[in-house]
Amino acid sequence: MVLEIDFNSDEAYYVQLCNQIIVGIATERIREGEVLPSVRQMAEAIGINMHTVNKAYSVLRQEGFVKLDRRKGAIVSLDIDKIRMLEEMHRELSVVLARGVCKNVTREEVHQLVDNIYQAFSGGQEDI
Repeated sequence: MVLEIDFNSDEAYYVQLCNQIIVGIATERIREGEVLPSVRQMAEAIGINMHTVNKAYSVLRQEGFVKLDRRKGAIVSLDIDKIRMLEEMHRELSVVLARGVCKNVTREEVHQLVDNIYQAFSGGQEDI
């Protein structure tokens, strides 16, 4: 598992770590049931504080991407409530789409962009 933190980014380190793990799950580089490195191992591997990794793992647990086990650590678990996920996507996409409308991005351009991104994550399958 190759994860890298951009130390020059304005984005918080724990957010970068969460996002990379989520993308790893979506692209199947990280699979369901896989045990993520321990907090200490992850912190040492990517050069950040253990508390930052712990925060990232906690956020991933809250969002339903991992479950935390005292003996095994953080385990990828995709028991995400679909309705909750759709509501979250609606909130986030609303802002992104509003920005696009302000910049004259067409509906067709949005659909093509979404199709391309979805296809990249689903490996070309119609449904994940």
